[in-house]
Amino acid sequence: MQLLLIHSDYIEFEAQRPTKMAEEIEDSARKGRLEEVLCAFIAVEKFDEDDPDAVIAEAAKQISDVANQVHAGRVMIYPYAHLSPNLSTPATAVKILKGLQETLSGDFEVMRAPFGWYKAFTLSCKGHPLSELSRSIRLGEGEVVSEALKSEAKAVSYWKIMDRSGQLIDVDQFDFAGHENLQKFANYEISKARAVDKVPPHVDLMRRLELVDYEPGSDPGNMRYYPKGRLVKSLLETYVLDRASEMGAMEVETPIMYDMEHPTLKKYLDRFPARQYQIEAEKKRLFLRFAACFGQFLMGHDMTISYKSLPLKMFEITRYSFRREQRGELVGIRRLRAFTMPDMHTLARDMDQAVQAFREQYEASISVLKEVGLDLSDYEVAIRFTKDFYAQNREFIGSLVDIVEKPVLIEMWDERFFYFVLKFEFNFVDTLDKASALSTVQIDVENAERYDISFVDENGEKKRPILLHCSPSGAIERVMYALLEKAARDSEQGRLPMLATWLSPTQVRIIPVAERHLARSEEIARELGFRTDIDDRDETVGKKIRDAGREWIPYVAVIGDEELSSGQLTVTVRAESTPKSPAKSKMTVEDLKRMIQAETEGKPWRRLPLPVKLSLRPKFV
Repeated sequence: MQLLLIHSDYIEFEAQRPTKMAEEIEDSARKGRLEEVLCAFIAVEKFDEDDPDAVIAEAAKQISDVANQVHAGRVMIYPYAHLSPNLSTPATAVKILKGLQETLSGDFEVMRAPFGWYKAFTLSCKGHPLSELSRSIRLGEGEVVSEALKSEAKAVSYWKIMDRSGQLIDVDQFDFAGHENLQKFANYEISKARAVDKVPPHVDLMRRLELVDYEPGSDPGNMRYYPKGRLVKSLLETYVLDRASEMGAMEVETPIMYDMEHPTLKKYLDRFPARQYQIEAEKKRLFLRFAACFGQFLMGHDMTISYKSLPLKMFEITRYSFRREQRGELVGIRRLRAFTMPDMHTLARDMDQAVQAFREQYEASISVLKEVGLDLSDYEVAIRFTKDFYAQNREFIGSLVDIVEKPVLIEMWDERFFYFVLKFEFNFVDTLDKASALSTVQIDVENAERYDISFVDENGEKKRPILLHCSPSGAIERVMYALLEKAARDSEQGRLPMLATWLSPTQVRIIPVAERHLARSEEIARELGFRTDIDDRDETVGKKIRDAGREWIPYVAVIGDEELSSGQLTVTVRAESTPKSPAKSKMTVEDLKRMIQAETEGKPWRRLPLPVKLSLRPKFV
């Protein structure tokens, strides 16, 4: 389905003559006018024929969200075939349009223009930032759609900003001066504009730096990682695993596929808002996991747990988790169909212990992102909860805002719709104003019962724990995306882009001025250790220096006659340089070694992923 949503002062139409596929209507339905209205121009597509009910639910959800955001109490449903060249049958189109009208009528005054008629219409668009929005809905491409997704339209969200004082303010009443990124994030979340119509900067960077690339031989959203990209990804995985271990989590490993007919899993699938890949094998329908919940909860079911062990944490880095994301949303490594998710689950004794663990994991997530190179100023915070939970935990929610020391986006529901009562996400907003969730924690009040997970209390009685879902960083690929997008923004603002030294594929590059300087360059590389390479190519020194800059090398040392005689290095320090003024320092090998040790202390390390000499390296892109 294609949607064009226009917030209008008014729209009026008149059906003038029928086409061969026109639906039968009463004369009174040939004309209509609504004022202060959200106009939904709709093309029902061939994809939508596979599951019309799911399409109705998703479209109603998106229309409802926008109508609530722009405070429109009226909706005009207007068939508009010109939005797509791949239209459904007339019967399906009419069924979906009528279903939309019925679904939305519970909350809005709804009028539907007739299908299959030549119509004249007049419309006055309001002209504010959310007055013209487009949507693509793709639920009919073979994926399994959960009941949570199908019925999500029933959930009514209230969007607020919580300021530093803890006050809840309607989004359209909040003064975003000084918080423009938060405004972009709020607009993105409320409008649900997930499709990407331009190529974001990180796509060029991930290819130019030879990190990641598209894989034409696979399903879209499954990527290939070149040696440098695999190194960065591996370092991030190891770092997050180490941090989870410091938090007391036990590492486990669970399968990547599960039986769709398993009674517990089947119920959980219908409560999780994600689309799955499914396969058939040995007369079984299996699905590829989209999180580590399944395996860890089944493991928890089989465990004998004492109250003394709580809070109990299990952790896994899934390589991979799979979600059947819609095609229009797949670009670069921002949103993928196969991704690596650090996934930790905590069993807490009661809500008090769960809330305490939530706060600890919230603070730990801030620390994790900071150490990989993303500060609080680089992302926005969303906190989502039910109205009942908020009423009982106002002070706690306010304390979360105090920790980040800036206003946050709030989404609140009248009643619990998903399995959680509280959730936060840290969201990176990129140069295209698209937001992507990084770290998250959720308090789950359903699945201990569903999976029959229990612990024994001090009286010998079995009790149900409260569960927490936590990803301290979010998907590893998305962290890489955020780092590249941040680097692109730095470049736009006149700063040199770079990765942290511990994440840089090459940490030091040595450039010999001539062949007679090569032997000393090799000695220095051995003395330094770290990830040190040598540009021994038959190129000018100037080109070698420029190429090192294009690769964001943190430290570049040129070795010539002066360095041979003095025993010192002339090192360009990227972190201290500007685009027009490289910061050069004289230092010994030991000085440089100490600098890099200080920057990489406590971080994981891997060897250089390519040959030391650049002349021996293949070119991947």
